[in-house]
Amino acid sequence: MTVRSRCGRLPTGVLVLAVALGGVPPAAGAAPGPSARVPRALRVQVRAALPHDREAFTQGLELHDGLLYEGTGLTGRSVVTVGPVGGELSRRVALGAEFFGEGITVVGDRLWQLTWREGVAFERDARTLAELRRVRYEGEGWGLCAQPARLVMSDGSSTLFFRDPRDFGKRGSVTVTENGRPLERLNELECAADGSVYANVWPTDRIVRIDPASGEVTAAVDASGLLGPADRTEGVGVLNGIAHVPGTDEYLVTGKNWPRMFRVAFVSA
Repeated sequence: MTVRSRCGRLPTGVLVLAVALGGVPPAAGAAPGPSARVPRALRVQVRAALPHDREAFTQGLELHDGLLYEGTGLTGRSVVTVGPVGGELSRRVALGAEFFGEGITVVGDRLWQLTWREGVAFERDARTLAELRRVRYEGEGWGLCAQPARLVMSDGSSTLFFRDPRDFGKRGSVTVTENGRPLERLNELECAADGSVYANVWPTDRIVRIDPASGEVTAAVDASGLLGPADRTEGVGVLNGIAHVPGTDEYLVTGKNWPRMFRVAFVSA
């Protein structure tokens, strides 16, 4: 069962239920499962704060060839945009009124964009954002990122799916585990240059690093505290959005309707 609010801050009861259903790691002191790898504890170290569109219900974030791509959600309000980091948008394209946009990724000169429950993936021209075709898939769409020969997709469960970047066909899957136990609610994804996959864990301030070969979580990042009380106004949602800055050890992170985006490094806690 999936319990998810797409409209900003979660009511307390929903958050409690999400925790009960496995949206966060085992309690401190819980014994790891058999042969489990204990994840490395990391935290965010802020290198810079950048502006972010408060109207953007962020679902996907990616840096490619010096440009920042962002996909947003909400039915009838979903868009995909591209432009320089911190600068004016170059292009903005809206989805149809029936679609709830989700994760995005860029592969060469193509951009793939998921939808939440509509079962449609959009293939777009990465330069113009023009729609090239639509491909059907089963289940929900949450996060998406690209490795050299495949796409990695999440659907809110503990499973990562591998897909062909040419036709979006399914090419296998792996169950993600933390301390030997399945970790659910994997949301927005980022494929790093070292082959690992980073995932936001909805609806928390945690980011996990996953070995896609085994599915094991190798590190857990505490990203709490990025927004101060003055920025935590009504309508500001959960952490969601992570993009690797090529050639560095840094990442851009933001959240739904956040007024800021942060350039950070993940360092030992």
